[in-house]
Amino acid sequence: MSQKPKVGEEMRKLVEEPLLPAEKKLIAWSLGLGVVLLGALVWVSRTFFPG
Repeated sequence: MSQKPKVGEEMRKLVEEPLLPAEKKLIAWSLGLGVVLLGALVWVSRTFFPG
């Protein structure tokens, strides 16, 4: 009966690959959009729903 490989062992064998330029651009756009939308949410909530 064969043993199943352990997840930890398999992850240690993986070789890290650098991010592609398109992946870097997507990450930057996602973070930027998140910050802008969070700012818009704070502005809307303070303007229209003062506490």
